[in-house]
Amino acid sequence: MKTIYILLTKSETILSKIVHFVTNDAYTHASIAFDENLQTLYSSSRKNGRTLFPAGPCTESLHSGYYKRYAQIPCAVYELQVSDEIYESAKKEVAQIMENAEHYHFNIIGLLLCQFNIPYHRKYYFFCSQFVSEVLCRSSALDLPKDTSLMRPSDYMKLPEMLCCFRGYLNEFTNQKNLSLV
Repeated sequence: MKTIYILLTKSETILSKIVHFVTNDAYTHASIAFDENLQTLYSSSRKNGRTLFPAGPCTESLHSGYYKRYAQIPCAVYELQVSDEIYESAKKEVAQIMENAEHYHFNIIGLLLCQFNIPYHRKYYFFCSQFVSEVLCRSSALDLPKDTSLMRPSDYMKLPEMLCCFRGYLNEFTNQKNLSLV
């Protein structure tokens, strides 16, 4: 058995504040990782770490960009136990998307429609939790309770297959794991 990790965060970015205002969800961003220290996170988000656009599939690091500048971010880390085969399939799904990241964009329309419970798929477009959901769905890692375009970050907290291994602030997580954000 292997473990897939889902990091949920709620930052102070404008988009996060808007999503939180509309949903009142505890977390407004989702990323996926394949190691317990979350060395490389994958999501659909800002590509340069500073401005909202350009956005789309990207790697995130706890050691650079937004997470390094603002380590006092509420977060939760969830574990999903999967077979070796499914783990490799999920990694392959992420790799395929990342290899073609220049063709992908942020699904702002899908994000808006998600709030109205209207499924919306557009080729080469994802918002953060849709990206994570697509990877988990395509790799058969998890049967989702709703369409991938309707999954919000906080929905992962409700799934019985997901085990919360940390809840607190990002800097506490990195300290617990003895990771440096310097």
